[in-house]
Amino acid sequence: MKNSLKNSIKEAISGYCFIMPNFIGFMIFTFLPIIASFFIAFMHWDLITPPQFAGLHNFVSLLGFHREGGSMVPNDPDFWKFLGNTCFLMLGIPLNMAASLLIALIMNKKLKGIVFFRTIYFLPSICAGVAIYMLWQWIYNPDFGLLNTLIRKLSFGVFNGPQWLTSTQWAKPALILMGVWTEMGGYNMILYLAGLQGIPPELYEAADIDGASPWQKFWNITWPMLTPTTFFIFVMSMIGGFQGGFQQAYIMTGGGPAGSTTTIEYYIFNNVYVWQHMGYAAAIAWVLFAVIFVVNLVIWKYGGKVIHYI
Repeated sequence: MKNSLKNSIKEAISGYCFIMPNFIGFMIFTFLPIIASFFIAFMHWDLITPPQFAGLHNFVSLLGFHREGGSMVPNDPDFWKFLGNTCFLMLGIPLNMAASLLIALIMNKKLKGIVFFRTIYFLPSICAGVAIYMLWQWIYNPDFGLLNTLIRKLSFGVFNGPQWLTSTQWAKPALILMGVWTEMGGYNMILYLAGLQGIPPELYEAADIDGASPWQKFWNITWPMLTPTTFFIFVMSMIGGFQGGFQQAYIMTGGGPAGSTTTIEYYIFNNVYVWQHMGYAAAIAWVLFAVIFVVNLVIWKYGGKVIHYI
């Protein structure tokens, strides 16, 4: 008994020693900054002078409304505009998921050299973001870019193609298209591929005996069995969508034209590093956290009901 107790204590100490570096790193670089940002959200701080307590002023300035010209207008119209931009860019999430599922279905075939094609499709998701964005800047160039050149050739010079990154109408769709291309063969494809390979083959064998068509097998077997994977991908994509949009906009459009590609993440960046409004940036971050939290509560409440477990 004594030896068993000593061994248990040694194992416990060894386990704690192994997780201690990660725990310390989490506390220093994640947990403590989160707590600090909460207190900073109630202050005015320009990163130079000492912070001053501001109470709820940052949140009122961010979310409040005031009467102007006989109508109610937001105190910070930019916040609502950039939140709208963020939600618009998230329209690419279902497109990305559908494309990832389609590629996973193709990559799940037992074909010669399929591992090579899986690698090729996965490569864009691990390439450096800056390189990808600069490549797509060239593709979207209205004068000599690949996309508009193809449009001119296919239309025999009738159409020149849109001003992709300098038009308020086309800038966001251009970023969505680029995002789908970048991510459709990435981690979502890997997750769907793992889900497909976890489906019992006996289900397809029974469907073949019953004479089911490929579409019937997909709709009645593949899709229901993939709902846990789809639910996980959707939740993570929604979280990433609310927190994303900065890198591509910063490199490709600078948040323009006319702020049409500026997202909440970009707005936080500007408040911190451009305008030195640290307290206001922290307030935006916590409001964004609240939005993500509420949205995910709704997703878990209603989305969890359609999940099929194997």
